[in-house]
Amino acid sequence: MTKSDGIIDISTKDITKRTATARGSISLGEEAFKTVKHGTCIKGNVLETAKIAAINAAKSTPSIIPMCHPILIEAVDVAFTQNEQEKSITAAVTIKSSGRTGVEMEALVGASTACLTIYDMLKYIDRAMTISKVELIEKTGGKSGDYKRPN
Repeated sequence: MTKSDGIIDISTKDITKRTATARGSISLGEEAFKTVKHGTCIKGNVLETAKIAAINAAKSTPSIIPMCHPILIEAVDVAFTQNEQEKSITAAVTIKSSGRTGVEMEALVGASTACLTIYDMLKYIDRAMTISKVELIEKTGGKSGDYKRPN
């Protein structure tokens, strides 16, 4: 790849189906975890709000990350896994698109934003929550081929 002083030229790349899944986790603590589990957050439904935030963030990635191309997002899936033992929630965001560039950044921004939204909605209970392990799980399509994070 040659040096570029701006957004990369993708005009000659083939249009392919592309997917990416990223996840992020947030450790909540006992009281905040119970609040999510029982649906008693004073601000509303934590996971539904985080889901909407993840979708909006994925669609807004080029306005947040300067060198990302605006892309047509064809599908966004957001799933949450609650870990009772660790008092944590993991957000997994999958993006689908047909285009000339990947969707990894959209998935990563979506997962990060889901966790940030959970933090925002529960900070009145506990400000010691920790967001961690924001990572690309897998991606398909494009010139570089498929990637799957080793377990």
